[in-house]
Amino acid sequence: MARIVMKFGGTSVANLERIHNVARHVKREVDAGHEVAVVVSAMSGKTNELVDWVQNMPKVAGADSPFYDAREYDAIVASGEQVTSGLLAIALQSLGVNARSWQGWQIAIKTDNAHGAARIQEIDGSDIVRRMGEGQVAVIAGFQGIGPDNRIATLGRGGSDTSAVAIAAAVKADRCDIYTDVDGVYTTDPRIEPKARRLKKVAFEEMLEMASLGAKVLQVRSVELAMVHKVRTFVRSSFEDPDAPGMGDLLNPPGTLICDEDEIVEQEVVTGIAYAKDEAQISLRRLADRPGVSAAIFGPLAESHINVDMIVQNISEDGSKTDMTFTVPSGDIDKALSVLGDNKEKIGFDVIQSEKGLVKVSVIGIGMRSHAGVAATAFRALAEKGINIKAITTSEIKISILIDGPYAELAVRTLHSCYGLDKS
Repeated sequence: MARIVMKFGGTSVANLERIHNVARHVKREVDAGHEVAVVVSAMSGKTNELVDWVQNMPKVAGADSPFYDAREYDAIVASGEQVTSGLLAIALQSLGVNARSWQGWQIAIKTDNAHGAARIQEIDGSDIVRRMGEGQVAVIAGFQGIGPDNRIATLGRGGSDTSAVAIAAAVKADRCDIYTDVDGVYTTDPRIEPKARRLKKVAFEEMLEMASLGAKVLQVRSVELAMVHKVRTFVRSSFEDPDAPGMGDLLNPPGTLICDEDEIVEQEVVTGIAYAKDEAQISLRRLADRPGVSAAIFGPLAESHINVDMIVQNISEDGSKTDMTFTVPSGDIDKALSVLGDNKEKIGFDVIQSEKGLVKVSVIGIGMRSHAGVAATAFRALAEKGINIKAITTSEIKISILIDGPYAELAVRTLHSCYGLDKS
C-alpha cells in the first residue's frame, strides 16, 4: 500500500465525460489499496473566462481606472477549481468510492498575502491523512489557499501543480502523479521535432531548468518544491485508458519520473532542448562604468516585478564606458522601457535600444558538469545553419542562446540532432 497524490489539469477535466475518466483513474489506485488524495484544476478555459470577467467589470461599470481589488480577483477565479472538485467527488461517489471535496481554506493551505501570486507557507495535512487512512479520497481544489487576512488567495497561473506537490510533501506521499495531456517529458517539443523521445527519468535540477526555460509540462514553483522536499513526481497522461496494462504499476507506471539525480544511473550529457518565444532585448548604451550602475538599472525593474534574464555587459577599451544588454518577456517591454526612462538620470545612459520577437533556445543536461565541448558543439552547429547568436548565458547544467524568432524551429531541430537526442 502506498500514499499517492494525483493531480489533473484543465484539459483532463474539461467536461463531464473527462471528469468521469479521471474518476476511473482514481478508482484504479483506490482498488489497489492505496491511500489517495486528488488535486484538480478548473475545467479547461474556465479560468481564462473568469479572469476576463474580472478585467472587464470595471469597464462595464464605467470606472475611470481598469484596476480592481486583487482579493476579489482571487475570490472569483478560485471558483473554477471549486466546481471541478465537487464534480469529481460526485463522479467518484457514483463509482462507489468514498470521496469528499475540499477547498484550500478547509485544509488549510496557508499562504502569504500576495493575492493573485501567493506562496504557500504552511499546510496542516493531519486531517487529510486521517481521512485517507479511513479509506476516504480527498478531492482538493488546486491553485488556492487562505491568506493571513483570512481570505482566499490564489497561487498564480499553473498553481495547481504547486498545490499538488506541496500537499504530497505535507502528507508524506510516496509519489505525486501529475496527469496532463502529454504522456511525459520529451527531449524537446514533439510538435517541432517529430523525433523527440519521451524521457524515462529526469533529475529535479534538469526539470527546473526545462520548466523555467520554456517547457510547459510543469510549473516552475512545483518543481522547486519537489526538489526541496524530494517528492518523487511522475508526469503522466490522463488520456490513457485507466485500465490499460501497466497503468497501475506502483514503481514504474508509464510516464516520466522527476527524481533526485542519485536515482539516475546513466546520465546523458544533454537531456533536452527547451525554447521560450516572445523574448525582448533591451540595450543601454554608453553608461558610466562605476559602482552602483547595475543596481540603478535592475533595482527599479525588480520593484516593478519585471523578470530580467540574460545579461551581457561590454566595457569600452579605456574602461570609462559600458553597454548593458539584457532580456525581458516581450509582454513587459513597454513597462520596462518606461521604468528605465523614468530613471534615466540616475542610471546615466546615452541611448536605449530595444528589439522584440527573439527566442531563447536552451541546451540542458546534468551530464554537462563533467563534459567539455558541449557549448562549442552548439555554436558550431548553429553557425553551419547560418543562425546568428545575439547573447549567451551558461550555468553548470545549461546553455541558453538568444536568436532571431524566425530561426527558432530550425535551431531546436539542429541542436536536438547534434547531441544525438533523435537517436533511440
